[in-house]
Amino acid sequence: MLKKLSPLLIILILIFCAWFISYSSMPGKESSSEIPETEFSTERAFLHIENIAQTPHYLGSSAHSRIRNYIVNELQELGLEVQMQEGYSINNKGVITRPQNILARIPGSEEGSALLLMSHYDSAGHSSPGASDAASGVATILEGIRAFIKNGKANKNEIILLFTDAEELGLNGADLFVKEHPWSKNVGLALNFEARGSGGNSFMLLETNSGNAALIREFIKAKPDYPVTNSLAYSVYKMLPNDTDLTVLREQANINGYNFAFIDDHFDYHTASDIPENLDRETLAHQGSYLMPLLDYFKDANFSELNSEEDLIYFSLPVGKIISYPFSYIFPMLILAFISFFLVLGYGIFRRKHFLRSVLKGMLPFFISLIGSGILAYLLWMFCLMIYPEYSEMEHGFTYNGYYYIAAVIFLTLSINLFAYHKFSSKDNKAGYLVFPLFFWLLICLLVAFFLKGAAYFILPAFFAILQLGVMLRQKQPNLFLMLLLSLPALVILLPFITTFPVALGLKILFVTAILTTFLFLFFLPVFTYFKLKKALALLCFLIFNVLFITAHFKSSFTEERPKPNSLVYLFNADTKEASWNSYDLMVDSWTSEFFGEDPVIIPSSEEALQSKYGSNFTFKAKAPLKNIPEPGVVFEKLNPLDSLDKTSRYSLKIAPNRKINRMELYVDRKVDFEEFKVNGLTADSIDLGANSFHVFTKRWHSRLLTYHAANRDTLSIEFVVKEEKLPEFLLFESSYDLLENPEFDIPERKKSMIPRPFVVNDALTIRKTIKFN
Repeated sequence: MLKKLSPLLIILILIFCAWFISYSSMPGKESSSEIPETEFSTERAFLHIENIAQTPHYLGSSAHSRIRNYIVNELQELGLEVQMQEGYSINNKGVITRPQNILARIPGSEEGSALLLMSHYDSAGHSSPGASDAASGVATILEGIRAFIKNGKANKNEIILLFTDAEELGLNGADLFVKEHPWSKNVGLALNFEARGSGGNSFMLLETNSGNAALIREFIKAKPDYPVTNSLAYSVYKMLPNDTDLTVLREQANINGYNFAFIDDHFDYHTASDIPENLDRETLAHQGSYLMPLLDYFKDANFSELNSEEDLIYFSLPVGKIISYPFSYIFPMLILAFISFFLVLGYGIFRRKHFLRSVLKGMLPFFISLIGSGILAYLLWMFCLMIYPEYSEMEHGFTYNGYYYIAAVIFLTLSINLFAYHKFSSKDNKAGYLVFPLFFWLLICLLVAFFLKGAAYFILPAFFAILQLGVMLRQKQPNLFLMLLLSLPALVILLPFITTFPVALGLKILFVTAILTTFLFLFFLPVFTYFKLKKALALLCFLIFNVLFITAHFKSSFTEERPKPNSLVYLFNADTKEASWNSYDLMVDSWTSEFFGEDPVIIPSSEEALQSKYGSNFTFKAKAPLKNIPEPGVVFEKLNPLDSLDKTSRYSLKIAPNRKINRMELYVDRKVDFEEFKVNGLTADSIDLGANSFHVFTKRWHSRLLTYHAANRDTLSIEFVVKEEKLPEFLLFESSYDLLENPEFDIPERKKSMIPRPFVVNDALTIRKTIKFN
């Protein structure tokens, strides 16, 4: 009887393990405001979020100063002396602004380096209240420091609190802190709290210019209750252009640190839906569960020992533990795995008749499963984009019903795998069907060892699979519960990536979910290959896939709970004296159709346009009425006569807004090479691109020269030196985010089922003007 029930029990155990892995990585509940004042309270932290994230508070907005004053008052209530740091900052992508950082510190009992706690208090422009990004980080630090002070523990190291400004614009607040504030010279370690969604577990991602070994070992010693991290993410992160405040500290001041960020419910990121009600309180509790033990540990730690030449492979387990070992183990482990594999393979050839035949036959279901599931997942998403074109309006590529599609692809992949191994496997030599998938995985691990060392711990499931192969060769009917136990390490290692990748990078990579699910299934072949009802399980998985896909359909439309992003920009061309309505949308709706009609003409994209993070450009254009919009004042003059030696001249360009604006974008022919370039007194150079870096990054950003985010009506002053025969002609876009409130217009409010499109200049009144020397 038990033997007949084994498959059902195994499936139930597998479902429980998958649930446990997914949901044991966070605190089970948030802490209330009734707990002792010496402890971190999620409810108390959430009160800060409700106060901060009432309205958008991007730099230059009316709420920006209110949030700054709120944070200052809270710090002063804790008995801390507060400093403000203000000044111009320009980054190496040509983004200039005037951030206002908030700082405070708790003196240490000994001389030494300082521990920096950091988050940013500005929200994403133009419409995000920023509850998660990053009011959650501000609230975590405010509540954590309150509990720390109340506890009364002495600290050897100085503790600095830094709430940066203009992080969303170009990490300018962190840049200003590193370059100009004396406290930055004393920072030994930084803890940065961030968000790219509104829920899920918080992931630890470290930043260092040296090896990671010391940072990982110290992190483990601090004993956070729910660590979620791995070295694969660390390796990928080092390869990509990073964009957190901590990156600035590492690159410009060689400061080591830890990022803590969550990404689930990515559809809320930078949108008007990033409100307190949408923030997962358990996620906020997870942030607090990092801060308190790390603050307690590093308040007395020796930061001089955090630099290391050694790198570690590491990954977290669901039980709150971190496994780590040196990079030097990678190739010995890989060699051991290959030797063990070939020894077991040789044993199988010697022991089992027709074993090689079953190995070769096993290639067919493997490739059907791997290639078939990947192609079908890709085609499925292409089909979804065809029948639901509104999905393309989600700028970051993750839809409101995205989790249903991830689950659907998982079950579709399982269905394909189960059916393939039902159709093409035989009753004899079942061990042979594991050989080729295992060998293929070993080849992947070989490539990883050379090109992506942080993922080298993917070799660990292979050791268990080799052991399973040996057992299968010795026993005709091995114990399936033992096989299940030996397959679980693969579930622990691969399952998080199956869901995380499409959430973080968009549903366009659903095929990666299918491929990873296939590999995970193949590690469970020693279990499923002995199931007699593989076809029935395949049909069940296919049924679940259909249920999930149909459910996604009923959640595909935009509603008040799932609002549609849309956009509208009024553009006045000061050269031609013409005005137009513009949009980034791919489809008109009941709100935008009033400006573009029901069947708008799609316009070709232009480099000289208001560009966005994801490369979006205007799609629709319609004639608009002329309004009385004050143009900026422009003074373009030559400062010195032609230098006869190098044939260069120095010029000055001053642009003064005559209305309240939020940003200026300046474009120039990319062939222009500036010998010198200064903006508001700052030299436009970069620590990582060399002396002539301004010309380099203008190439990188096409013809966009710089973007100025205005906090007030300050004049943008530019001074440059160019060859006389290459005098530049500038193109200016001056924008304000007040289109819907501007008294010159009578624009209806959006429906509750709509929100402003994020990541682009939106709800904006823009002036386009050519500037050239006469």
